[in-house]
Amino acid sequence: MFFDTARIISHHRPAAFVLENVKNLERHDGGKTFATIINVLRNELGYHVQHRVISSEPWVPQKRERIFIVGFREPTGFDLASLKLPDSATGPKLGSILQKHAEVDPKYTLTPKLWAYLQDYKAKHAAKGNGFGFSLFGPDDVARTLSARYYKDGSEILIDQPGARPRRLTPLECARLMGFERGDRKFRIGVSDTQAYRQFGNAVVVPVVEFLAQAMRPWIESALVSPAAISVEDEPTKNRRVKVHA
Repeated sequence: MFFDTARIISHHRPAAFVLENVKNLERHDGGKTFATIINVLRNELGYHVQHRVISSEPWVPQKRERIFIVGFREPTGFDLASLKLPDSATGPKLGSILQKHAEVDPKYTLTPKLWAYLQDYKAKHAAKGNGFGFSLFGPDDVARTLSARYYKDGSEILIDQPGARPRRLTPLECARLMGFERGDRKFRIGVSDTQAYRQFGNAVVVPVVEFLAQAMRPWIESALVSPAAISVEDEPTKNRRVKVHA
């Protein structure tokens, strides 16, 4: 999908952009994939590009490390590497996004069969010295990364609760965990639980992107009023080319 993104950037020539992907993008295929991405953005499209891995822990109770690539059409003084982030040690814990026990439908509690399977699976891998298996969290914890496969069994983030078996996060809790619903901001979930889990697991953490956007804002506004921003009309889009290498 990156080359589709590159074509969009080439066509519209925005003053700035932000791209996000998994942390391991830098190491994919021995670093070749990331090198190709940076080469296209920097040398073929002519953008001034920076990148940095940022965890969502300062904003939401989830350890979600993602690589952010920031590009500006014109040179700026923006420095992503030195951008001061909030302290993750003072970040929120799961209790801040969990619904009260009485509010949670019993359907989110694991069935005896599924809970037994997850326990057996974890014990089997533990005997081999592997760390595979479910993860159980309480209100004072920070969760693992929410993934698009969460709808299958919820094993990466199970919530400890009164009774014999843990439960999945509810879709509303996922919305809060990803920063879609917080404070006075309400988020309507108009799809099935399965689709909600998939979509939240594939989403970006909203307050992280907002933080980056606010940090970039002065430089974007400056670029939009500079003479360089007007000169884009002098270079027809049809004359620009993005080389696509499969």
